[in-house]
Amino acid sequence: MSRYKLTVEYDGAPFCGWQLQDNGPSVQGALETAVKAICGERVRVNGAGRTDAGVHALGQVAHCDIARHFVPGRFRDGLNAHLRPHPIGVLSAEIVPDTFDARFSAKRRHYLYRISNRRANLALDIGHAWRLPRRLDTDAMQEAAQRLIGKHDFTTFRDTECQAKSPEKTLDQLDVVRDGDAVNIVTSARSFLHSQVRSMVGSLVWVGDGRWSADDLAAALTARNRAACGPVAPPDGLYLVRVDY
Repeated sequence: MSRYKLTVEYDGAPFCGWQLQDNGPSVQGALETAVKAICGERVRVNGAGRTDAGVHALGQVAHCDIARHFVPGRFRDGLNAHLRPHPIGVLSAEIVPDTFDARFSAKRRHYLYRISNRRANLALDIGHAWRLPRRLDTDAMQEAAQRLIGKHDFTTFRDTECQAKSPEKTLDQLDVVRDGDAVNIVTSARSFLHSQVRSMVGSLVWVGDGRWSADDLAAALTARNRAACGPVAPPDGLYLVRVDY
């Protein structure tokens, strides 16, 4: 039995999320179908994070245990052949010790949220960025974002159906960077609550358009109340960029 670590990118638009669900196709399901086509057996593919419907990945990590031995490069190529025409690409496959777990061995997860801050409609980035025509004050957003850094009770920014045992998380990075019309929000932590990143982004946008101040964002955090959260940003602009081990 060999354990394979897979690094995967995907466009989340056609999927109900990473995790297998009854209400539509999932990234996990597509990968498991591809593995079965190669191996002839149903194998569970475990991911590092359960991205929501419409959320994308540049570097999702998963692992699976295969009874038959494959050269890693051939296994990667075989998966990619059977994944067509799904917008999923297996970037790499490598054999790892059976102590490796894509989810529980992860030390840090990195996310990017893309905002297109322009008047014109999106053409190439439809479904891949959040267009906001009113100019955002990214300096104010960056200043406010630093109020969320560190260990906090993030109940305000937690989905009501979140299954995490504790609302406490330690946020290592939350930066707002403007590059012309592009506003990129970069965040890192060991783990995140369900919808935490999109909730933080939506609240930061309220700071950027002048509805909230940095103090208002801090007050929302300390309220520990989901009702105190700003709008939840759409999934279109969110990407799981990388997972560190």
